[in-house]
Amino acid sequence: MIALIQRVLEAHVDIAADSGVGRQTVGRIGPGLLALIGVEKGDGPRNMERLAERLLGYRVFPDDSGRMNLGLRDIAGGLLLVPQFTLAADTRSGTRPSFSTAAPPEEARALFDALVARLRGLHPVVETGRFGAEMFVGLINHGPVTFQLDA
Repeated sequence: MIALIQRVLEAHVDIAADSGVGRQTVGRIGPGLLALIGVEKGDGPRNMERLAERLLGYRVFPDDSGRMNLGLRDIAGGLLLVPQFTLAADTRSGTRPSFSTAAPPEEARALFDALVARLRGLHPVVETGRFGAEMFVGLINHGPVTFQLDA
């Protein structure tokens, strides 16, 4: 599993409104992490568990000295998880991505849903985008601080 994480002051994800006119917000956080989540072929529960722990503990927030020594748990920040299959693309050759390395949608959805459930059991503020929907993500990146986590 892959997570592209960004330290944010705020972030939200919208989808097209049910009426087809405008957008509706499905997830919103204040200070914390926006995590774009990709699932690759062969990923399973162990990858999901490892990624959950890394998302909560990865030290990207400043301590009193300004050093990145605090994780999401330490600051009690929000976590916005957005499924993004394009992270699992193979981009090593050519000028068009190949999605042969991405997990099939049913498997990816199951692992994403398991990740959300696991994190909601461990952390008080977990919001999500909507799997399979066209989403519109807005954020104020703090730093900017962006890392790719692999699990």
